[in-house]
Order: sequence, then C-alpha cells, then structure tokens
Amino acid sequence: MATETSPPGTRDRLIAAMLDALSTRGYYGIGLNELLANAGAPKGVLYHHFPGGKAELAMAAVATVGDQLGATLDKVLARTGGDPVAAITAWMAAAQKLLATSGFERGCPLATVALETTPEDLALRAALADGFASFRSRLAAVLATAGVAEEKAASLAALIVSAYEGALLQARVAGNVQAMQDTASALIDLVRLHLPTPKAP
Repeated sequence: MATETSPPGTRDRLIAAMLDALSTRGYYGIGLNELLANAGAPKGVLYHHFPGGKAELAMAAVATVGDQLGATLDKVLARTGGDPVAAITAWMAAAQKLLATSGFERGCPLATVALETTPEDLALRAALADGFASFRSRLAAVLATAGVAEEKAASLAALIVSAYEGALLQARVAGNVQAMQDTASALIDLVRLHLPTPKAP
C-alpha cells in the first residue's frame, strides 16, 4: 500500500501544498501534477489519503484554513488577556503583515477559491461555507464573552469577516494595505461601541 513506502507527514504536505496553491493561484490555477510535485508525493499517495482526488484535497485544505483562523484568534486572545479589541486588532495586523511580506501575492484561501467556484462545485462551496461560518461563530463567541449581546455579536462577526475579506482583496490588487488599515480601524471602533461600559469603581 502507498502508506508503507511514503514518508511520514505526506498527508500534511499535500494539504500544505494545496493551501499554498489556494492562497496564491486558486483551485483551478494549479494542475494536479504540479501540486503533487510541490508536495513531494506520488499520485497513488494522494488517492490513498484523498480518494476524491484534487477536489477532496481542496476541501481538506479549506477545513484546515477554518481551524487555523480559529487557532490564531485563540492565540492572540491568550496574549491579550482576553481583550476582544486587542485580539481582533492583533489578528487584523497579522493578516496585513502576511499579505505585505508575500509581495501581495498571498490572499485568504477561502476568498480566493470562493470567487472562482461554479454552481457545479457543490461540495467545495459547502466546505467554504462551513469555513466562513466556523470563523464567524468563533468571532461571535469572543464578542459575546466580552459582553456583547448574542444576536449583536453574531451580526458584528458577520460584518467583520465580510468587510475584512473585501478589504484584503482590495489591498491585494492595489499592492498596499491601506484598505485593510482603514477597514480595521472602522471595525474596531464599531466593536468598541457595542462593548458594555465598564462600571465605575
């Protein structure tokens, strides 16, 4: 069987190669042979881990993005003592830095793939929807924990994700992060407005 001769971590390398492709070139922008070469994996190993081939690998990569976004937010929350404003600010700043240091080549894999899917890509679209929903839910939970009303937390989370994805796309094509900075500033101001006022000592 393929796993007997393939090196450890082949599944992770396949997902990493697909993530890199989704971030920079999109799902249809890279062929299967190039993807396998980038992962250092033979075709048999791909179909062992992902019987559905490239499409199933893409769905696994999309699910990984959702997990990574949540994990990143958790890390900045821990560093900022649970302060939602500081955490969201840090998360947005990290996204700006990642885009800039990549030469404005590396966008959000979820948005990149979402823009190129067709009505026939039902499973991939479902995976993307789950990825966006998972991150919206995590953001909403952060805001609710900070005292924002649950319904308002959900709508704010949806706005944050939608606005920031749009700003990232604008920054990527413009070759500068101004749109991201302006959007981040406006979103942070909005979050502050909905946080409960600290009680006077």
